[in-house]
Amino acid sequence: MDDASLRWLLATLGPATDTTDLETRYARLHALRAVALEVLRERRAALLAQPLKVTLTGVVSVDTSGNVAALDRQIAELEDPATPVPGEGTPGDPDAPVGSILYLRERPRR
Repeated sequence: MDDASLRWLLATLGPATDTTDLETRYARLHALRAVALEVLRERRAALLAQPLKVTLTGVVSVDTSGNVAALDRQIAELEDPATPVPGEGTPGDPDAPVGSILYLRERPRR
């Protein structure tokens, strides 16, 4: 992974993100978008594994549901193929690399 790609990942995921972990993921996934999505989905899962709201009446109240919503928006933005990512061409670009990412989503049950 080159320096520009690493800088884009750190700008997207935050400067405190472990660069060694990002490089390991990139070696496995071979795509910046896939690395960013995997990290964001793990962060979202970690938030959902804990209570979203804790209140001790008269003492403290903590609500992390806004963080989950922010991660959902960031994931949705990265899943959009029109969102520019270094190393990927714009849609319709003849010089863009061949291949694509297919996202499977569960359909709502009736």
